[in-house]
Amino acid sequence: MTGRHRDGQPYASVYQRVWDGPARAEAERLDQTWADWTVLYSLGKRSFYAVASWDGPQFVVVEDATSEGLEGRMQEAEMTRLVQVAPPSLAPRDNRERPPTGPSGRGPARRRRSPGGRTA
Repeated sequence: MTGRHRDGQPYASVYQRVWDGPARAEAERLDQTWADWTVLYSLGKRSFYAVASWDGPQFVVVEDATSEGLEGRMQEAEMTRLVQVAPPSLAPRDNRERPPTGPSGRGPARRRRSPGGRTA
């Protein structure tokens, strides 16, 4: 029997190819830059993935073919989270003044006019 893996043969190192090295390096950079996210690169799909690590009712995963597109989707997801979690004091208010109500609760109190045009 002959071959590289035969018993008694010395260990032979084999060239290990790094597929999509720049994309994997970019995923590593994004993973270190974005603290609340875990960023991965898929060799099979050739796309970037980010998994949010914050607590919430839903599991948040975003995907894009480019690292720039992935960062945009991550920002969108964070803005959506901020809007959903924002306290009521930060919600937009209705700035219109409501007219004061009179004692009966039917609107502002008014003076009655007599048939002659004078106020009573």
